[in-house]
Amino acid sequence: MVASLGLGTTSASAAPGWDGNGAPPFLKTAPTGTPLTGPAKNTFFPCHDTIPIPGTDMTATIGKTIATQLVQAQTPWVQDGKVILSKIATVPGKVKRKSIFKVTETKTTRHLKGNGIPSTPMGIFPIPQNSAAYSYYAALPAQGYANAAEIPVNEWDLDVTLPLNPKASAKPHCIPTLMTGITLTGAAWHAEVAPDSKLNLYDPNAALPTDSCFGHPYVGEYHYHGYSWKCMDQGKAGQQSPLVGYAMDGFGVYGPRGANGKVVTNAQLDECHGMVSEVMFNGKMQKIYHYVLNNEYPYSIGCFRGTPHIPMKDMAQAPKL
Repeated sequence: MVASLGLGTTSASAAPGWDGNGAPPFLKTAPTGTPLTGPAKNTFFPCHDTIPIPGTDMTATIGKTIATQLVQAQTPWVQDGKVILSKIATVPGKVKRKSIFKVTETKTTRHLKGNGIPSTPMGIFPIPQNSAAYSYYAALPAQGYANAAEIPVNEWDLDVTLPLNPKASAKPHCIPTLMTGITLTGAAWHAEVAPDSKLNLYDPNAALPTDSCFGHPYVGEYHYHGYSWKCMDQGKAGQQSPLVGYAMDGFGVYGPRGANGKVVTNAQLDECHGMVSEVMFNGKMQKIYHYVLNNEYPYSIGCFRGTPHIPMKDMAQAPKL
């Protein structure tokens, strides 16, 4: 969901480079025309679900009859194809709530259980009317609320069982639901796409303000986007980034620095935004497939290299892509 995106962009001088330590100066967003029809680098591969078209009796199929490509948002913080972090109208506040989250393992599975509330601070949701972020959300419809600015953060039953030792599939899998992974803070990652009322799809970080940890709620479920490792364990500067969560296929998700301590770029990653290299996984260093959070779209997970797990709550009620 995105607000009215009719604002023009302004030019920006070339941003300085980034070494993977601390905040990058920008996120590299996807240009208009980026295809969503299959697995590929620098994009996102949603499953071709049929969904209703708002305000009509018709349906459409994502990636086929509609939303076959991304549209680049024209918000004030998007300049020359970059999301300038210092210019985002951040949702204010640093709200701490009780986070319940536990990871248990068997010989074959990893069970993640919690209340969906992160251990990191959240912005104020519903969003205050006097904040710079309010107008972007207030312009959006939201089922059950006056507008999207009124959506709160609710507890929910986080209950996910993943393979302890995931296996890569012969072909990448499309992403079937909004949730793409669970972080070690006890909250979710959501898909890096945001539809407007006409079902155009955007990079969420380019289209909507998020809070200081790059999170916000949708259907009451707090989740992260883009530069979400900011409020997670960044490890030691100049060294390999640690594990920060698990994708819904069981593979690990790591911060932006590789084994040499340097930032991993999209050129080094595959079509699902991952790679095979030696990382700490299941308590030992091993050469295994994993996903990487960096500052280039789709930032986290573009498709699933393994077989995705679909939580019962998503099968029953959460909106699909």
